[in-house]
Amino acid sequence: MSGYDDKDGTIWMDGKMVDWRDANVHILTHAMHYASSVFEGERAYKGKIFKSREHSERLKASAEMVDFDIPYTVDEIEIAKAEVMAASGLGDAYVRVVAWRGAGEDMAIAAARNPVHMAVAAWEWGAYYGDAKMRGAKLDISKWKRPSPETIPSHAKAAGLYMICTMSKHAAEAKDCSDAMMLDYRGYVAEATGANIFFVRDGEVHTPDPDCFLNGITRQTVISILKDCQIKVHERHIEPGELEGFEQCWLTGTAAEVTPVGQIGDYNFEVGSLTRDIAERYEKLVRT
Repeated sequence: MSGYDDKDGTIWMDGKMVDWRDANVHILTHAMHYASSVFEGERAYKGKIFKSREHSERLKASAEMVDFDIPYTVDEIEIAKAEVMAASGLGDAYVRVVAWRGAGEDMAIAAARNPVHMAVAAWEWGAYYGDAKMRGAKLDISKWKRPSPETIPSHAKAAGLYMICTMSKHAAEAKDCSDAMMLDYRGYVAEATGANIFFVRDGEVHTPDPDCFLNGITRQTVISILKDCQIKVHERHIEPGELEGFEQCWLTGTAAEVTPVGQIGDYNFEVGSLTRDIAERYEKLVRT
């Protein structure tokens, strides 16, 4: 299997469609050394990116939170994504938009004089957790915690914030788990490494208050689906010990979509009817 640097196709870079294998950056790119980068992961269904504009708006907002301005408007980002989708010839696709500080006059922590770049790529990508979408994912509990919003721009989708997620997922995979659940700096349940989390008890849904992590677009979509179904949703702080009393659990994210969870650490959950119903409703919505 070839790596992501060795594929046929084209990638949009700074206003031009570039051959996939030539879409490179300089070794002294600031983002490589200091993580000055933001990104979006999006899914297209039948050729249409779901909630595309919301993703573009969030990309711009994330850049502002980490102190740089993307030199493209939301409309221009939308046009770039449409060009990539057309060139890819794909119906169902994963779309990655990334913006970063490049190489320039500065090569230290400060980089205000360095240019900001943007790129868009699209490729085929199936279920993020493989067959876990049917049988339920198995999650480890990470030793790393989501930091306080006083220490990081916790609501930015910024590359540097995923370092502990990568380490947590590697540790989980070493234990034959699909992912890891992370707590926040106070010890409350937060999220998985790249997905938000929901629990069910007595027909009502409980999900962590996203006060120190990303309030995902898929998370917000699923909450709207639940409320349309007249299902009560509690957005609140959840203690880890409460997991014992929950009956069902699922993850949400652009990549994860709606994925049931069968186990977190020593806690087990059924892949129940509500989980399946919400997954089906989400699948129908994105393909409408």
